[in-house]
Amino acid sequence: MVVEHAELTVEEGREEAFQEVFGKAREVLAEADGFRWAELLRGEERPGTFLLLVGWDSVEAHTVGFRESERFGRWRALVGPFFAAPPAVEHFRELGARFAG
Repeated sequence: MVVEHAELTVEEGREEAFQEVFGKAREVLAEADGFRWAELLRGEERPGTFLLLVGWDSVEAHTVGFRESERFGRWRALVGPFFAAPPAVEHFRELGARFAG
């Protein structure tokens, strides 16, 4: 499994509306083949910055299966209007089980 790490910068004053719309966008993500889970975090020091973490079966499940599908267009139509800058996206591979305290 890989984790997509996407830093999203939302236009000032639109953060709350973005959070509301993201619920619908998460449903679109969940329809994608190879999707496992998604989590959205909001910055404490930079409240207009959000961190989207998405678990995928593989990089290709995200970059080909999702990004080249009609689902990506639906997802982008929901969240894209809120972006103040293009998202910065990277993929990370899990190295083992998650640590829990």
